[in-house]
Amino acid sequence: MLNYILGLFSNDLAIDLGTASILIYSKGKGIVINEPSVVAVKKDNRGKRVLAVGKEAKLMLGKTPGNITAIRPLKDGVIADFEITEEMLKYFIKKAHNRKLLVRPRVIIGVPSGITQVEMRAVKESAYSAGVGEVYLIEEPMAAAIGAGLPITEPSANMIVDIGGGTSEIAVISLGGIVRAKSIRVGGDKLDETIIQYIKRKYNLSIGAGVAENIKMTLGLSMPEDSQTTMDLKGSNLVTGIPATITVMAGEIREALNEPINALIEAIKQVLETTPPELAADMVDKGIMLAGGGALIKNLDVVLREETQLPVTIADDPLTCVVKGAGKALDDLKLLKEVTIQN
Repeated sequence: MLNYILGLFSNDLAIDLGTASILIYSKGKGIVINEPSVVAVKKDNRGKRVLAVGKEAKLMLGKTPGNITAIRPLKDGVIADFEITEEMLKYFIKKAHNRKLLVRPRVIIGVPSGITQVEMRAVKESAYSAGVGEVYLIEEPMAAAIGAGLPITEPSANMIVDIGGGTSEIAVISLGGIVRAKSIRVGGDKLDETIIQYIKRKYNLSIGAGVAENIKMTLGLSMPEDSQTTMDLKGSNLVTGIPATITVMAGEIREALNEPINALIEAIKQVLETTPPELAADMVDKGIMLAGGGALIKNLDVVLREETQLPVTIADDPLTCVVKGAGKALDDLKLLKEVTIQN
């Protein structure tokens, strides 16, 4: 009876615990949190202390004095720092929930499809420590497919490619289950890092992750006709240490990104090759749905279309697909039972 009464007052939450961002959907309210997965921590003789979380902490990245570090507690889609993840979850759940004492929400959390039992346990434990009542886990490609509006319970193939900050999740879904899936540690962060290293090698210029992300989204994967498009970059000259500005061309950024993009294409082809023929036939018409922040990289859909010879569609709001899909599962008990990971 007590659980029932508490349930009436609790706000169930769906959480997309991403490497780059954390999004929280509250039942009946929609998305209430969309902030960077960053925590600023101060170290002194009393130990570690959390100074800021989310947007506030991201502003401190690369700009903090020696005793303050801005930490991203998730790496490649999984928890790298348990203690800080717990603090971050606690902060965001409180912020999303404005909860009264005694009320412990049910939460559903999106996790990568290749997650291990140990990593799964870490996610659950950090959520319980943050003060939630029940924890459900849903594989990110499944949540993304639901959020993108794919008919996942029908007996036909739905292919989703969810490109996040730390991982890219590729899955073929039919009858409410994942038929084939692959999770690779190539995401937005890897592309940013590739651009940073390229600029460092070729121009002796050090640029920040924010500048690299801007290059990735603005120039992206240029087509031959756009390869001469230019962009000015500001950074620090590695030889003189003096701030400098250089000009890069779209064509060279496309070339620099070849390796990680080819790894993504290869993974998609591997999933397609191992998909049962009956379902592969469906994909000739239905094609591939792109979700996640990486779906917005300029011309990625065009490149994938050329490489796979399949139709490629970008989800309506790719950044929120995982959290919206998890939220829909939370609203539908039958669907929730069907799509959550039982462990």
